[in-house]
Amino acid sequence: MRIEHLYRYPVKGLTAEALESVTVESGETLPWDRAFALAQGDAPFDPAQPRWLRKTHFMCLMANARAALLRASFDVPSGMLLIRAPDGSSIAQSPLTPAGRDRLGAWLAVFLAEGGRGVPRFHHVPGHSFSDVSAKVVSIINLASVADLAARAGAPRHHLRFRANIYLRGAPAWSELGWVGRDLLAGRTRLRVVKRISRCAATEVNPETAERDAHPVAELRDALGHVDCGVYAEVIEGGQLAVGDAVELLPA
Repeated sequence: MRIEHLYRYPVKGLTAEALESVTVESGETLPWDRAFALAQGDAPFDPAQPRWLRKTHFMCLMANARAALLRASFDVPSGMLLIRAPDGSSIAQSPLTPAGRDRLGAWLAVFLAEGGRGVPRFHHVPGHSFSDVSAKVVSIINLASVADLAARAGAPRHHLRFRANIYLRGAPAWSELGWVGRDLLAGRTRLRVVKRISRCAATEVNPETAERDAHPVAELRDALGHVDCGVYAEVIEGGQLAVGDAVELLPA
């Protein structure tokens, strides 16, 4: 097996950023992955005492398909986040400062007006991950499984519908669902698979058009009897991951 794609998603619900390589630390996510999030106005999130909340408390594709129209990029050296809308309007602010977060939150609230609840707030809490699960994990998708799902559906299924960090090539379709409890050696990093990923309505959203034009959850259930696609893994031994790295499933 090899790593075909690497992505981080600095803002929960927004653009995937392709990486050629990345260094990960034990017990952590990919650097800057889900580091920022727009909380709904009624979300009980307190940045002074951060705790994990379900995705529905934040801007997410499951509830805010329109967010897929935005193109965001985070520049680590400058600390600036640039977000562009389809009409050419944009905002560039630092999500690392209170003033920058306020401006980003106000801009996104206007763009997502029809799906907002109360006055949304843009958040960044160093060390906190706005992941879909409470543990700090890396998400992994087997591209053969995506291809098999597309073949069963009789239509293309863009791999970014599944918003994973690592996309693998070279494993049999759906074999990854049997890796829970097993370790992977990926490049110089050791990962332990801890959980299958149950899919939600976010996968209905086409990442290129923002249209809800497919129903992968129903397709998974009908074809395979479950709604799982991909796995979560914890970083056991940190190191570098890079596109093209070999990935080995270690003996149980």
